Amino acid sequence: MVQQVSDAELEIMKIVWGNPSETTLFPYIMESLAAKGRPCQKNTLIVLLSRLTNKGFLSAKKIGRRNEYRALVSEAEYQTAQTKKFLHKIYEGSAKGLVSNLIMGDLLADEEYEELKKLLERGREKP
Repeated sequence: MVQQVSDAELEIMKIVWGNPSETTLFPYIMESLAAKGRPCQKNTLIVLLSRLTNKGFLSAKKIGRRNEYRALVSEAEYQTAQTKKFLHKIYEGSAKGLVSNLIMGDLLADEEYEELKKLLERGREKP
């Protein structure tokens, strides 16, 4: 089962997932956080990366004086696990309850509603 991560850890994972390279270097993460307006102290980032490694989200490989990080959990895997957890916690496992709340609570833009409608229709066509 995929563990949950803190908001700060998730921010780091989004940077790793969004990196077009297979591996992500420490300076890239530092620069990306600063560019997002979330600068981080070096030691704080080291602790967060260590936690993500211990939780099984990242692997770290020492290359000379630098660490290369690689995602072990994909963004889609994490999103699916967290969505399932949310569904069970809030809607007792009912995806219908979630979708109904999105629609009835007027939480979808018109384009999102139409997209969702098309996705549901295409889902019915699958064997």
